[in-house]
Amino acid sequence: MIKHQNLKHKHITSFQIIILGFLSVIILGSILLMLPVSTKDGRGAAFSDALFTATSATCVTGLVLHDTATYWSMFGQSVILILIQIGGMGIVTVSVAVAVFSGRKIGLMQRSTMQEAVSAHHLGGIVRLTKFILKTTVCIELVGAVLLLPVFIRDFGIMKGTWYALFHSISAFCNAGFDLIGIKEPFSSLTSYSSQPFVNFTVMALIIIGGIGFLTWEDIKNNKLHFRKYRMQSKVILTVMMILIFLPALYFFFFEYQRLPLGERFLTSLFQSVTTRTAGFNTTDLTLFSETGQMMMILLMLIGGSPGSTAGGMKTTTIAVLVSSAMSVFRKKEDTHFFKRRIPDDTIKSAATIFLMYFGLFIGGGMIISRLENIPLLASLFETASAIGTVGLSLGITSQLGLVSQFILIALMFFGRVGGLTLIFAAMSKTATNAAKYPQEKITVG
Repeated sequence: MIKHQNLKHKHITSFQIIILGFLSVIILGSILLMLPVSTKDGRGAAFSDALFTATSATCVTGLVLHDTATYWSMFGQSVILILIQIGGMGIVTVSVAVAVFSGRKIGLMQRSTMQEAVSAHHLGGIVRLTKFILKTTVCIELVGAVLLLPVFIRDFGIMKGTWYALFHSISAFCNAGFDLIGIKEPFSSLTSYSSQPFVNFTVMALIIIGGIGFLTWEDIKNNKLHFRKYRMQSKVILTVMMILIFLPALYFFFFEYQRLPLGERFLTSLFQSVTTRTAGFNTTDLTLFSETGQMMMILLMLIGGSPGSTAGGMKTTTIAVLVSSAMSVFRKKEDTHFFKRRIPDDTIKSAATIFLMYFGLFIGGGMIISRLENIPLLASLFETASAIGTVGLSLGITSQLGLVSQFILIALMFFGRVGGLTLIFAAMSKTATNAAKYPQEKITVG
C-alpha cells in the first residue's frame, strides 16, 4: 500500500517531458527514414544513418552524412522537413498547439512544460503565447517561401522550385541548415547563390527572425520601435545579436574574402556572420578560411542564438551575463546590471554552469574524434562546435567519420538542442533542500 502511494506521487517533470518528447520524435523519424521509400535507391537508410539524420533534423543542426537532395527521396525529404519544423518550434509548442486547435483544455502541467520550453518568465498567458508563436511562424515561413519562389522556379521549374522555396524557408527560419541545392553539386549548400542578393537577404532575415526568440517577437509586436519599453531580456538579445553580426562580418570582409569582388565580398561576409551562430548554410568554401577565421566561427557557433528560439548553442544571454559579471568584478561592483536592472545571483551561476558544460563537451568530444579518426584537432573541434551549437557547418569531414564519432556528434546535437540544464534537472527531479550550511572559507582564484 505504501509503495503504491509512493509511485502515485512520483510525477513526471516538465524537463523530463521535453526530453522524452525529443527522443520520441527522433526515434519515429529514424524509423521512417529507414523505409525503402525514403531513399532514392529504394533500399532505405541504415539505422545509424537514419538516426544521425533524424537527430540532426529534430535538433535543427544540419550536419549530414548524405547529401539531402541526391540521397533522400521526396518522401525522405518531407520527413526531414517535418522533423525540422517540429524541432524548430519545439516539441511542446507543437503539442500544445495541436491541443489548442482541437479544442482540448490545457492543464497546469502542460502550461508549466510550455513555460520551460519557450523560456517564458511567467505562466500566465502561455496559451495565448503559443497561438501567437504558431501563427507568426506559419506567416513568416510562407512569406519567406514566396520571396524565394522566383529564383527557385527560374532554376528548377514550377513544381520543384515551389518545393525548394518552401523547404529552404522552413529550414532557414528553424535555423536548421538543411538544403536541397546539392542537386547542382553534392554538399554545396548555397554556394551557387553567393552573389545573389535576394536569396542572401531573404535567408539571412529568416535566420535572424527565427533566432531572436519567441518572447522577443512578442515584445516587438507589442511595443514596435519603442526600445525602452522592451523587456530587459529582449534588449540584451537584440544588442548582443547586432554586435555578433557586425563585428565578425567586418573581420570576414577585411581578412577572409579579399579575393572576391566588392559586392559579393559584402554579401558573403554578412551572410557568414549571420549563419555561423545558428543556421549552418554557407555560400563559400569554409576550408579556404584561415585557422583564425575557423576559430572565430567555432566561437560564434558555441554562442548560438537566443533562449526560447529555434536556435541552439549556449545562447546570447549566457555570454552577455558572463561578460557583464566579469565587468562587475573588474569595477569592484557587487551586482551585475543590464539596462538599470540587477541580475540575480542564481542566473549568473546558471550561466557559468552552462558555459562550463558546453566548453567541456565541445573540447572533450573534439579531442576524442581527433584521436579516433586521426584528423587535425581544429577540424574536429569545428565539427563538435557545430554539433553542440546545433549549427550544421562542416569542413567536409562529417561523412567520413566512423560510427563512434557519429554517435558522439548525435549526443552533442541532442544536448545542444535540449539544453544542459534541462538534462540535469530531468535527471535530478528533486531539489536538494538542507537548512544546515557548512562554514564559509575563502579560496583564492585568478
